[in-house]
Amino acid sequence: MTLSDLIPAGGVAVDLAVTSRKQALHALSELAQRRLHIPSRPLLEAVMEREKLGSTGVGDGVAIPHARIDQVDRVCGVFARLKHAVDFDAVDGKPVDLVFMLIAPEGSGAEHLKALARVARVFRREDIRRALRAAPDADAAYAILDGLIANAA
Repeated sequence: MTLSDLIPAGGVAVDLAVTSRKQALHALSELAQRRLHIPSRPLLEAVMEREKLGSTGVGDGVAIPHARIDQVDRVCGVFARLKHAVDFDAVDGKPVDLVFMLIAPEGSGAEHLKALARVARVFRREDIRRALRAAPDADAAYAILDGLIANAA
């Protein structure tokens, strides 16, 4: 599985101007709607419900919000680097500026968890986080991520 299998063309945003976790999730849901052609409202609702179970802020300025919804037929996602870090109730208490939203079909138990683990392994790498924070634009951020999911397996 490579990142290009998960993120569609145009599914990366940089310097996303939001001021809260909810705004970040809303903006990523809208990006998913535009690039993955799924309705943003059910996605946002599912991701917000998941956040109620516990923050998806995994530490080091990274969050991996995720949800299962009926409107997709495969595991997919979108990524954003936020212009300013926001509070995500992350496990380390630090604000988040790198957000990978993972979306999976309703019945995709093992496939969803496998993709989530791979994304988490990529974002544990400090060199990747540093490079993403320095990327001048969305194309450069995508190029950094492209192929890394496969290499993190």
